[in-house]
Amino acid sequence: MKRLAILGSTGSIGTQTLDVVRRHPDRYEVYAICANRSVDLLVEQAREFHPEVVCIADESKYEELKEKLSNLDAQSSNLRELSVPKVWAGADAIADMVQFPSVDVVVTAMVGYAGLRPTIEAIRAGKTIALANKETLVVAGEIICELAQKHHAPILPVDSEHSAIFQSLVGEDRNEIEKILLTASGGPFRTYSLTEMQTVTAADALKHPNWDMGAKITIDSASMMNKGFEVIEAKWLFGVPVEKVEVVVHPQSIVHSAVQFVDGAIKAQLGAPDMRLPIQYALSFPERLAADFPRADLFSLKDLTFEKPDLTRFPNLGLAYEAMRRGGNIPCVLNAANEVANLAFREGRCGFLEMSDIIAQTMQKAAFISKPSYEDYVETDKEARKIAEQMLK
Repeated sequence: MKRLAILGSTGSIGTQTLDVVRRHPDRYEVYAICANRSVDLLVEQAREFHPEVVCIADESKYEELKEKLSNLDAQSSNLRELSVPKVWAGADAIADMVQFPSVDVVVTAMVGYAGLRPTIEAIRAGKTIALANKETLVVAGEIICELAQKHHAPILPVDSEHSAIFQSLVGEDRNEIEKILLTASGGPFRTYSLTEMQTVTAADALKHPNWDMGAKITIDSASMMNKGFEVIEAKWLFGVPVEKVEVVVHPQSIVHSAVQFVDGAIKAQLGAPDMRLPIQYALSFPERLAADFPRADLFSLKDLTFEKPDLTRFPNLGLAYEAMRRGGNIPCVLNAANEVANLAFREGRCGFLEMSDIIAQTMQKAAFISKPSYEDYVETDKEARKIAEQMLK
């Protein structure tokens, strides 16, 4: 029985993680759950999974959450007697929650920069990390990898692409990687011209052709910043130079990624586009558990196509490569500026193509630090957000 702390339990990855737990109650127990603001769904999850701790990041929601959980026993139809969970709030509480001795695995499914601090604290506590928060490695990959090695904290990827790479590497041990082939769906604007992309709205961008994800990551997918983040993530997870990570646009999302070795052989992981598979694999590794998830029917697949990404129409991908080539704190700048621009686009304060301009200019204006500490990352994040916000005025 593995006991889980799920950060971001009400989001797309979090709810699908709970579905995996629901299917394997003999394997997994939910010890703690955390959400940003979604009180009602958090209460529903507490009623079903009976965690010891329920935490809300937004401290203004604390009293509401506490009140709704205070009569959990009375509301429950479960025959088993329930105890009211501990109710916590705020960033400090989340950082404390992941360090509980009772927690075996921390599922980091929080969105954005907010996931960095609790991930660091979980690693320092020697927890197994099921990593879905890619911004953690984008912002501070070097520190994260050093801490994970020092504290013997395994990091298992949850992203479908990185899980596919991980699965392709199992059993290969010391065999040299020639390159990683990181697949991308291309998003909803794969075939749009630059002229057409000038007028797209957030509602258009949120219509992803293959995946059901949260709003922020769906916009990142449409702009291909998400793929840029995954390039950086792959560099840290698998210890390869960023030049050895090649993005391949694969609209069908059946090949989730692949590894090419020095002898020319390519190993890939295929499957239906369902995030529960990589989530379950991260939780059960090295074992594979039976599941009734949708299967990829190879006989029904008419075409599997592969294309080179167009950096003219999707400059965010190129900005991610540039950030890694410059190194230091620039990936942190990239992430902060993107979070500001992404939100502005969703709120109608900037256009789709303007997001790339804001990010590029922020990368040029922010102060460069070649060997940043954690405190430097905190200050860099603040500075980059301020620069990006000023460009929106």
